Amino acid sequence: MTESTLSPEAAVYRHVIRAGDPWMHKIKKGQTFRILDLEGNQAADILFYMADDPDERYSASDTVQRQQALYLTTGSVLISNLGREMLEITADTCGRHDTVGGACSRESNTMRYGPRTEWMHSCRDNFLIGLHDWGEGLGKRDISCNINFFMNVPVTPEGGLTFEDGISAAGLYVEMVAKEDVLALISNCPQLNNPCNAYNPTPIEVLIWDA
Repeated sequence: MTESTLSPEAAVYRHVIRAGDPWMHKIKKGQTFRILDLEGNQAADILFYMADDPDERYSASDTVQRQQALYLTTGSVLISNLGREMLEITADTCGRHDTVGGACSRESNTMRYGPRTEWMHSCRDNFLIGLHDWGEGLGKRDISCNINFFMNVPVTPEGGLTFEDGISAAGLYVEMVAKEDVLALISNCPQLNNPCNAYNPTPIEVLIWDA
């Protein structure tokens, strides 16, 4: 685990994302971007796109292959589907972050937890809302494999996935430096049916510092 030397008071941008809400923002090359878990155990699902060409975006498979690791932490570099470096994690007080658990959706909620959950809001809904509100022709086709910051998804010896209690706590954060101009799209996960956020979605804060 690595702590940051940056002061929140020096940030050029600060925003609290309410529980269950989407957020999309541009992060310029050289800027530092922090996601802060305000109350603990809150999962932040995120997608990254190159700002000048969103068809180039974060690739889970390329990132895992380059890191030779399923989980992200300090020193991990996020790789695009064209093999370019997008961001590098420079500070992390949580310890590890999931790359394979995916985003909850109406369909996955119904399959895992039954028909009563079909109406519940999901991360996929948030991604669609965020892309629609951003514009620039982005939509459903631009939702790909995401990162789940602060989420605990162990891989079993048989190769399966389990969703377990989060390993984050109030005040923990992950921080990364943009290698290129990127767009960040966050779903502050509204999941109520698994322990990724202790069955209680809470706010997170995002901060940005200039180089």
